[in-house]
Amino acid sequence: MYKKILSSLMLFTAVALAADNQQWVLEQSTLAYRVSHPLHQTDGVSHAARGKGICHENECNFLIAAPVKSFASGDSNRDLHMIQATRGAQFPLVTVRTRIPESSLNSPALLLDLEVEFAGQTVDYSQVRFQQVIEGAHHRISGTVPAKVSDFKIERPTLLTVPIKDEMPVRVEMVWKPAP
Repeated sequence: MYKKILSSLMLFTAVALAADNQQWVLEQSTLAYRVSHPLHQTDGVSHAARGKGICHENECNFLIAAPVKSFASGDSNRDLHMIQATRGAQFPLVTVRTRIPESSLNSPALLLDLEVEFAGQTVDYSQVRFQQVIEGAHHRISGTVPAKVSDFKIERPTLLTVPIKDEMPVRVEMVWKPAP
């Protein structure tokens, strides 16, 4: 009898621990930045982000990282200049960290505090709005990070001596799923 109770308790504990330590993996991503100049706009896009999330004690910690060199604008010369301007050789990754209460994982709207590390600088963005659509086990998350070039102490590139605008919004489209 005690063996049955003990094995049932162990099974229950194992299930409870597994549920408490739910893990997530980033399945697909599109990160797109936009820089503007009075003469034109440029978009750079990356599909190379990787990410992981771990839930523990009612809170989920997420980490997303993308190589700086994976952003492409369609002009290889401009992309090389972007890597130079952002010190991409010295700081090859852009990373984002955030925490989400486990109770919010099924909410259609998320307000997230983000810690973004880029070009050797770490910047916190508070209460960034994201939308979430749940399709089966997949969670589609989209939103825009209101980044500025000056946030990361990057000297604004110029064209005909006129610098690009300081605003550099980053559009985020991600699909997350529970890790196997």
